[in-house]
Amino acid sequence: MGKFILSLLLAGFAVGAARAETGAAESSLTLRGFGTLGLARSSSDHAEFVRDLSQLVGIKGGQWSGRIDSVLGLQANWEATPEIELVGQMVSRLHYDRSHNPELMWAFAKWEPDPRLTFRGGRIGADFMMLADSRLVGYSYLTVRPPTDFFGPLFFSHFDGADVSGTLPLGGGLVRGKLFAGKTQEKSAGTLGVWDTSGSPVGGLVLDYVTGPWNVRLNSARIRFAADMNVSALTTLLRANGGDAAADSLLTEGRTSRYLSLGVVYDHGPLLLQGMLNRIRHDSAAFQDSRTGYLLAAYRVGSVTPFIGVSRWKSQPHENLPVVVPGWLDEEYQRFVAGSKIDRTTYSLGARWDFRHHMALKFQLDAVRASPDTAFSFANVQPAWNGKTNVLTLTLDFVF
Repeated sequence: MGKFILSLLLAGFAVGAARAETGAAESSLTLRGFGTLGLARSSSDHAEFVRDLSQLVGIKGGQWSGRIDSVLGLQANWEATPEIELVGQMVSRLHYDRSHNPELMWAFAKWEPDPRLTFRGGRIGADFMMLADSRLVGYSYLTVRPPTDFFGPLFFSHFDGADVSGTLPLGGGLVRGKLFAGKTQEKSAGTLGVWDTSGSPVGGLVLDYVTGPWNVRLNSARIRFAADMNVSALTTLLRANGGDAAADSLLTEGRTSRYLSLGVVYDHGPLLLQGMLNRIRHDSAAFQDSRTGYLLAAYRVGSVTPFIGVSRWKSQPHENLPVVVPGWLDEEYQRFVAGSKIDRTTYSLGARWDFRHHMALKFQLDAVRASPDTAFSFANVQPAWNGKTNVLTLTLDFVF
């Protein structure tokens, strides 16, 4: 990947030099930044609230912490020609290994031969759901963080590949379509240890329709995982006792997860409404299929925008699971496949204050209500966990 990005940069410099020699307009370089300084606390001592499934640790026990929401990013845009632009973005955030090491989030070349047609190649944001590719830019969101019940399942933020998008007028509005494909380069961690998804092929389609204050989007995406999780201890036992089919059902290498989502945004005057639905289906029994959704309503009063929202994340067990040999081994298998069960609802209330240009203060209270056996979407769950916690968050978001 590094050699590919370097070749793009060298090509851009070559084009810029050629234009300079012919007396063409000078290229332009723009540096921008964004960040979130966040403090959050949870009321429960028995499970840690996390922003998404990429975070190994979260917050708990009434202690203020800035680790799950604090982000700092720097972006460079170089317009080599009116049609060619190079974009690079580095971000520091909480990683699967508890570090905040800077990560190359974007690094792509964009070619726009016509205002209606765009090609990009390199490292690109994972546009699996509406608003997903900018979910680390807190200033672009009304709430303190993208709704966890909706965006939480999406633990990868970028992929290496390409996309092509086109825009056409239709019925008084604009229809936009995009096709993308590539491979992931990210890792996650949990109770089973680190899971390296690098090299997993991804692809998808995005359809947008924008007319007046309305924006409607349909997303369809898929990922075929290139590696198994660390389940060899259980699969070896299953195979040794005649449970080959059960062992095979837990593998993720070569198995596909599919995402289908629909989003609607209405933004007119002081009123903002958002509604989104998402369905995720997994070939592997290691993950239960799930459905997510949220509704958000806000009303601007001067520089202050109060909001209220509700989100839901519920999974469904796979049908026709393999029959395992009776006894304790079957219990272990059933316990494992039930470990990804999710049944949680979050009620949110908050406000955003745009007190200065490109700066906003936010306050939000989330009442998370989950079933006691919902552990998959939290970190370090203890036996006394009852599924309930209240999360209070304060953030300062800015762009520069």
